[in-house]
Amino acid sequence: MALGGRLRCGLLIGALTLVAGCGQASIDDAMAAYRKGDYATAIALFQPLAEGGDASAQVALGLMYDNGQGVARDYEEAVKWYRLAADRGSADGQAALGAMYDNGHGVKQDGAEAVKWFRLAARQGDEFAQYNLGVLYKNGRGVPQDNKRAYLWFNIAAAKGQQEAIEKRDLAAANLNAEEVAQGETMARKCEQASFRDCN
Repeated sequence: MALGGRLRCGLLIGALTLVAGCGQASIDDAMAAYRKGDYATAIALFQPLAEGGDASAQVALGLMYDNGQGVARDYEEAVKWYRLAADRGSADGQAALGAMYDNGHGVKQDGAEAVKWFRLAARQGDEFAQYNLGVLYKNGRGVPQDNKRAYLWFNIAAAKGQQEAIEKRDLAAANLNAEEVAQGETMARKCEQASFRDCN
């Protein structure tokens, strides 16, 4: 599973934090309801914001459908909200949509489509998307299997302190010789210097 429970929770908290920055009382109420575990109220408060085009609210609503919080779990509804946010340029929405394609939740499993959405989010510096690109390269899902590129993406996410990426980077390094590790590190630096646009 590319996007685990902790990761989904982190995305939801991040989306809720971004939404809180909008300064609307209904957002504060939605967050308070969510934190208290009153998911039905949170859904009711997020819904109009999401329908109004707020990408952060769309991600939050998608995650709540994805996790079955306040509503029955509905992957197709989650995909709908993630796609709306992703199409608005939300890195969280793009990463979440990539995970849905990777896992085949609410959509037909499609590694190439997962890579597309993870790349878009990774270009915005999303560490979870960067980590997931490492997983896809390591396993050859949606892209040709490539340990050096897996190392590159794990290394980038690890530099941001992402614990799973640190562990996967070290495991990936064990499958490379010293020259390949050095090449992977050089590729990672170039990728970062190019704002994640020259990473292939």
